[in-house]
Amino acid sequence: MAAPSSPDGAEGVLMARREGNPTPMERVNPHELAPPSGFSHAVSVERGRLVFLAGQTALDAGGRIVGDTVVEQFERALTNLVTALKASGGEAAHLVSLTVYIVNMEDYRSHAREIGAVWRRVVGRDYPAMAGIGVARLWDVEALVEVQGIAVVPG
Repeated sequence: MAAPSSPDGAEGVLMARREGNPTPMERVNPHELAPPSGFSHAVSVERGRLVFLAGQTALDAGGRIVGDTVVEQFERALTNLVTALKASGGEAAHLVSLTVYIVNMEDYRSHAREIGAVWRRVVGRDYPAMAGIGVARLWDVEALVEVQGIAVVPG
């Protein structure tokens, strides 16, 4: 499978210049690496304002973890992250890096399709540079997943 090409023909580079995302951003997926699924190998940004997003779990406005499954908690955590980003003047398309901390990696992996559907619903079809890290536990013992990110907002 060949990696996407940029308009200038450079292999492995996909430009993400979408309406509502005027930040010139390159998602770099070299053909020498395995095709990414659910992430980009690298993201390069020419300009913009950095927004560092604190780790978000499935906390509701009252400070309680909601959702019994990793999919439910991932959706709430990701929605919380995007809410913080929007409050900072950005939007989901501005995410350039995301780290997912996972208490039960096997459970997370077994629900990868459902988690991917949540991603597409909350963020869209593009993926930032990402890492999934297995952890023994999170700050709130009921939390199954936490997401932390970096965005580049035009400005």
